[in-house]
Amino acid sequence: MDRRQQKRVFVDLPVVIWGMDACSRPFTQPASLRTISGRGATLQCVDARLRPGDVVDVQYQGTKGQFRIVWCGKLGTEMEGEVGVENLSAETTLWDIDPLRCAAYAGQG
Repeated sequence: MDRRQQKRVFVDLPVVIWGMDACSRPFTQPASLRTISGRGATLQCVDARLRPGDVVDVQYQGTKGQFRIVWCGKLGTEMEGEVGVENLSAETTLWDIDPLRCAAYAGQG
Protein backbone atom coordinates (compact mmCIF):
# COMPACT_ATOMS: atom_id res chain seq x y z
CA MET A 1 0.00 0.00 0.00
CA ASP A 2 1.30 3.45 -0.92
CA ARG A 3 1.87 5.63 2.18
CA ARG A 4 2.15 8.86 0.20
CA GLN A 5 -0.31 11.55 1.19
CA GLN A 6 -0.08 13.48 -2.08
CA LYS A 7 0.27 12.70 -5.77
CA ARG A 8 3.76 12.87 -7.25
CA VAL A 9 4.66 14.16 -10.70
CA PHE A 10 7.90 13.06 -12.40
CA VAL A 11 9.99 15.99 -13.61
CA ASP A 12 13.59 16.83 -14.46
CA LEU A 13 14.20 20.36 -13.21
CA PRO A 14 17.63 21.81 -12.37
CA VAL A 15 18.06 23.33 -8.89
CA VAL A 16 20.86 24.51 -6.63
CA ILE A 17 20.96 23.33 -3.02
CA TRP A 18 23.02 24.49 -0.07
CA GLY A 19 23.26 24.14 3.67
CA MET A 20 25.32 22.26 6.25
CA ASP A 21 26.19 18.61 5.65
CA ALA A 22 26.22 15.79 8.23
CA CYS A 23 29.75 16.84 9.30
CA SER A 24 28.64 20.48 9.86
CA ARG A 25 30.48 21.68 6.74
CA PRO A 26 28.80 24.18 4.44
CA PHE A 27 28.08 22.98 0.91
CA THR A 28 26.56 24.30 -2.30
CA GLN A 29 25.86 22.11 -5.31
CA PRO A 30 23.69 21.66 -8.37
CA ALA A 31 21.06 18.92 -8.21
CA SER A 32 17.80 18.14 -9.95
CA LEU A 33 14.21 17.54 -8.97
CA ARG A 34 13.01 14.04 -9.88
CA THR A 35 9.49 14.22 -8.44
CA ILE A 36 7.38 17.00 -6.98
CA SER A 37 4.20 17.11 -4.92
CA GLY A 38 2.26 19.88 -3.25
CA ARG A 39 4.48 19.87 -0.12
CA GLY A 40 7.71 18.17 -1.15
CA ALA A 41 10.03 16.75 -3.74
CA THR A 42 12.68 14.18 -4.46
CA LEU A 43 16.12 15.55 -5.28
CA GLN A 44 18.65 13.51 -7.21
CA CYS A 45 22.39 13.84 -7.87
CA VAL A 46 22.99 15.00 -4.29
CA ASP A 47 26.63 14.49 -3.29
CA ALA A 48 26.49 16.12 0.16
CA ARG A 49 26.05 13.72 3.08
CA LEU A 50 22.75 14.68 4.66
CA ARG A 51 20.52 13.21 7.38
CA PRO A 52 16.78 13.21 7.96
CA GLY A 53 15.90 16.35 9.91
CA ASP A 54 18.60 18.50 8.27
CA VAL A 55 17.41 21.70 6.58
CA VAL A 56 18.61 22.78 3.14
CA ASP A 57 17.89 25.73 0.92
CA VAL A 58 16.72 24.99 -2.62
CA GLN A 59 16.71 27.48 -5.48
CA TYR A 60 14.82 26.99 -8.74
CA GLN A 61 14.72 29.75 -11.36
CA GLY A 62 15.59 32.48 -8.88
CA THR A 63 13.08 31.44 -6.20
CA LYS A 64 14.43 30.05 -2.92
CA GLY A 65 12.84 27.98 -0.20
CA GLN A 66 13.82 25.97 2.87
CA PHE A 67 13.21 22.24 2.97
CA ARG A 68 13.58 19.58 5.65
CA ILE A 69 15.25 16.31 4.69
CA VAL A 70 12.71 13.51 5.19
CA TRP A 71 14.71 10.55 3.86
CA CYS A 72 18.04 9.83 2.16
CA GLY A 73 18.85 7.06 -0.31
CA LYS A 74 21.17 4.46 1.20
CA LEU A 75 24.82 4.38 0.17
CA GLY A 76 25.63 1.62 -2.28
CA THR A 77 22.05 1.30 -3.59
CA GLU A 78 20.42 2.64 -6.74
CA MET A 79 18.82 5.33 -4.57
CA GLU A 80 22.18 6.72 -3.43
CA GLY A 81 22.21 10.46 -4.13
CA GLU A 82 18.43 10.80 -3.83
CA VAL A 83 16.89 12.83 -1.02
CA GLY A 84 13.25 13.35 -0.08
CA VAL A 85 12.45 16.87 1.11
CA GLU A 86 9.45 18.65 2.62
CA ASN A 87 8.76 22.35 2.09
CA LEU A 88 8.96 24.28 5.37
CA SER A 89 6.99 27.27 4.08
CA ALA A 90 3.46 26.83 2.77
CA GLU A 91 3.69 30.33 1.24
CA THR A 92 6.73 29.52 -0.92
CA THR A 93 6.14 27.68 -4.18
CA LEU A 94 9.32 26.99 -6.14
CA TRP A 95 7.99 25.33 -9.25
CA ASP A 96 5.34 26.52 -11.65
CA ILE A 97 3.83 23.05 -12.06
CA ASP A 98 0.64 22.06 -10.25
CA PRO A 99 1.13 18.38 -9.26
CA LEU A 100 -2.58 17.81 -8.62
CA ARG A 101 -3.62 19.09 -12.05
CA CYS A 102 -0.87 17.09 -13.74
CA ALA A 103 -1.89 13.90 -11.92
CA ALA A 104 -5.56 14.46 -12.79
CA TYR A 105 -4.69 15.11 -16.44
CA ALA A 106 -2.45 12.03 -16.66
CA GLY A 107 -5.26 9.94 -15.20
CA GLN A 108 -7.57 10.91 -18.06
CA GLY A 109 -5.48 9.44 -20.63
